[in-house]
Amino acid sequence: MFSKIFPKIHTEGYKFIVIAVFITIIFLIINNFLGLIGILLSVWVYYFFRDPERTIIGDDNYLVSPADGEVIKVEEVDGPKELGLENKKFKKISIFMNVFDCHVNRTPCSGIVEDILYKPGKFLNASLDKASEDNERNYYKIKDKHGNDIVVVQIAGLVARRIVCETNKNQELNQGDRIGMIRFGSRADVYYENYEPLVKVGQTAISGETLLAKN
Repeated sequence: MFSKIFPKIHTEGYKFIVIAVFITIIFLIINNFLGLIGILLSVWVYYFFRDPERTIIGDDNYLVSPADGEVIKVEEVDGPKELGLENKKFKKISIFMNVFDCHVNRTPCSGIVEDILYKPGKFLNASLDKASEDNERNYYKIKDKHGNDIVVVQIAGLVARRIVCETNKNQELNQGDRIGMIRFGSRADVYYENYEPLVKVGQTAISGETLLAKN
């Protein structure tokens, strides 16, 4: 129960919590109303950087969600040209994370990280179609246990200003392992082949737990 009310915090969050608490103290000195605003801000910062444990299915026949948020796209597309996959067809699921969602991202499958590519860009609303091509983003190309290419893309949003990568090239991952996070509102895209989608637009996804697709 305690861990649900006070989940552990991602290391990226500590300095922001300290800043929020400092601002709250200053606000409280000025007046109680501003102090209340500061307390609410501190609580929000704490929960934004929460990093709860998740129950992972651990089944290579499924892909799990890399992010908490709303499924906004389920479609067939060409692969990311940045990874040289533009001539290959993939299915893609896009998940939009608002500022109240947990922003720690996880790998949808077990496998080897074959490539990681960071791409600078704009900070458009992450729910827009153009965000996949124009916004700052980070690509993870993973070879799953069946030999399929699985690509996870972290996409910065309107207020997101840093993509945090916690994974290395050639690293072996287990399904649901943490791969990084995005600060303050963003999106995650998953490109996959040889799996059938299990989710639909409008559905809420939970990182590491929601089953996105089945082999």
